[in-house]
Amino acid sequence: MATIGALGSTLIVGVFILLGYFIVKKVGNNHHVMNFSISLAFGVMASLILFELLPESFEHLNGSRTDFIPICYLVFFIAVGVCLLKFLDIFIPDHHEKEHKKVDKDNLEHIGIVSCIALILHNMIEGMAIYTSVLSSIELGTLMCIGVGLHNIPMGMVLASTFYTSKKQDKKTKLIILLTALSTFMGGLLMFFLSSFMNDFVLGILLSVTTGMIAYIVLFELLPHLLGHRKEKETIPGILLGVVILLISVILGHHH
Repeated sequence: MATIGALGSTLIVGVFILLGYFIVKKVGNNHHVMNFSISLAFGVMASLILFELLPESFEHLNGSRTDFIPICYLVFFIAVGVCLLKFLDIFIPDHHEKEHKKVDKDNLEHIGIVSCIALILHNMIEGMAIYTSVLSSIELGTLMCIGVGLHNIPMGMVLASTFYTSKKQDKKTKLIILLTALSTFMGGLLMFFLSSFMNDFVLGILLSVTTGMIAYIVLFELLPHLLGHRKEKETIPGILLGVVILLISVILGHHH
């Protein structure tokens, strides 16, 4: 049952990318919608790290040890998670903020293809992380879905507006967006086949790597955007609403 829930979660998170795409199709590249969803994602994901991912990762790594070795493991694997996404980001040429720059057609096409390969890999790893989180606890998995899902809406919007430059590309855009949306599920599927290797310690490692990845998204993708738009009226309410959503989910989860 947990397996079905875990796979279902990875599929739902991918749908959020499609949601971002449809927002761009319907209302155009609405700056306020994008800014609000990034603020919301920031609030949810920053709280997720502090209140759920860090304690959960530590608990799995700790077992019944009393020394500081589990903390070393935790710090090391969080760093691995950060480096993993940093490495992938090298291949995603500024997929936020820079889409207004004029680039010639071939270059844009090349950037688009390279970005997609990196994004698909990025999402597969996120899918593996979500699958792991759901196996660790349904509640943590649900919170991960909310956080990553909200972060995927602006990502879908950026993808749509980057590729939506010419009508001729519309079919290709749809295919790319669909592949990116499904890539989270592919990551979940991969973990499903590897799940026989799971034990508490492996789960702890994977959750720590996840924590590092989410921290990377919060600090290097969402935060720079918010600092650039901090004067806008929807930024602070978006962040606060994100924190409130996560805290309510945590409280409700702990009551069950």
